[in-house]
Amino acid sequence: MADQLGKINFEGYQDLLAGRFGAARKEVKQGPAFGVDVAITSLPGGLAMATTSDPLSLIPSLGLQESAWLSVHLMGNDMATTGFAPQYGQFVLNLPDTLSKADFNTYWSFIDRYCHEIGVAITGGHTGFVQGQNSTFAGGGTLITIAKESEMLCSTGAQEGDAILVTKSCALTATAILGMSFPQTIKQKLGMGIYHSACEQFYQTSSLQDALCAAGADKKYPEIHAMHDVTEGGVLGAIYEMLVASDKGGEIDIDQLPIGNVAAAISELFGLDPRYCVGAGSMVIACDGNKSEDVIKRLAEINILCTQVGRVTESIAGIQSQKSGITSPLVYMETDPYWAAYFDALKAGWK
Repeated sequence: MADQLGKINFEGYQDLLAGRFGAARKEVKQGPAFGVDVAITSLPGGLAMATTSDPLSLIPSLGLQESAWLSVHLMGNDMATTGFAPQYGQFVLNLPDTLSKADFNTYWSFIDRYCHEIGVAITGGHTGFVQGQNSTFAGGGTLITIAKESEMLCSTGAQEGDAILVTKSCALTATAILGMSFPQTIKQKLGMGIYHSACEQFYQTSSLQDALCAAGADKKYPEIHAMHDVTEGGVLGAIYEMLVASDKGGEIDIDQLPIGNVAAAISELFGLDPRYCVGAGSMVIACDGNKSEDVIKRLAEINILCTQVGRVTESIAGIQSQKSGITSPLVYMETDPYWAAYFDALKAGWK
């Protein structure tokens, strides 16, 4: 396992986790599965509880405010795939013993602020300091939402004939963090404009607004069948995961995948394919193929770019990519290339 950085892949999930999930309870409607962002448990009165968990970020080189943003919003992105905002949060903090009281106050103040902004009540958890803790992950968190079960979405819901949509740009997170982590190099090689845009792009890494607009906040839009957050493996990885979770095939037009100017410039500098890089802030959406223009227009009204990049097919057709008129099976990258690019830049002495 030591040669694989980042989130466990499908093979690891199958070998190490699958089939070992404790007691079977009939009220658990969606449990752990590859490509699934949330668990869904039925409650009385036609309600259901959605839960999602993720590591908490604490990256001093990036900044305490930025770390808090990632901690809250990366979990929020997962919950957004249900079509609902998160409501309650549990936080387990395993902090380095070198973290000062002042820095802890700064970090937690921003956790509090970002939870307040998206309506999350912090209901408990655990806080402790650990000797020798030097990871950029400082524990983990869980978000919880309760809503009508009939209105909750899951990444397993894509249907044959659906359009596949992607919001914003590929590699939003990867290129923002790379830009902010190596400011001298970015300014020297790409210019001040790209550097400042990368910093601004960092705060586009929430896809909660994307999901609530697409699925509907007060009134739900039934044409939205599934959504999946873009994390490690990028937009192409997220599309692949959603289709596998839904037991469907797909046709993806590679040339239509949205890549912004900042993402393109930083990806080229680091030798990355942005389509396969961690891209929190983008949301993959499967919707009724006859309603795709309505969804795109709805998002455009709140200044969120949304692009149709393919369609869902029957599972027997497999997951195919099309580029310049040539069709081939979509390649699923087991390891996100962002990790190697980041550590290679550190080794090369990039500042």
